[in-house]
Amino acid sequence: MKISSETAATMTVTGGQVQMNAGEEKDGQKTELKPLIESDYIFIEIHESEIPWLKVFSKKPHKEFSQCSSEEKRAIFDALDTIEKMMLEYYRPEKINIASFGNMLPHLHWHIMARFKEDSYFPEPMWGAKQREASLQLPSFDNFLELLRGRLKEPSGLV
Repeated sequence: MKISSETAATMTVTGGQVQMNAGEEKDGQKTELKPLIESDYIFIEIHESEIPWLKVFSKKPHKEFSQCSSEEKRAIFDALDTIEKMMLEYYRPEKINIASFGNMLPHLHWHIMARFKEDSYFPEPMWGAKQREASLQLPSFDNFLELLRGRLKEPSGLV
């Protein structure tokens, strides 16, 4: 199973500016896709994978976490905390992985993914050596995203 959503977007960073890329072509028309979730300080995207995997980006094109304001840092950690708790509750994974590298895309972002003993790479990182062929039977990713949007829109949430 490959996890994706019609609401996912891709982005590029050119000259320090974040640009959301056009989405899929439908009926000969390019569709503009928006971030999954967006606030004043961050946006969240889906990383297509066999496992639930989201990316939390700073809205400003910071290269390093230390360049973020206190508000931006708080928004990033609040998002990671909420996503982690919801992934644990909804998917019951073996482990949650959270990582920030930025070597290929020098725009501050964090990967957060639910890991399962049965996934293709476990216990290796998702960028590591494939361990097995997997066919995970997971609860609906779209349902998870709707629940996540709702949680992040609550008074104590991000948006």
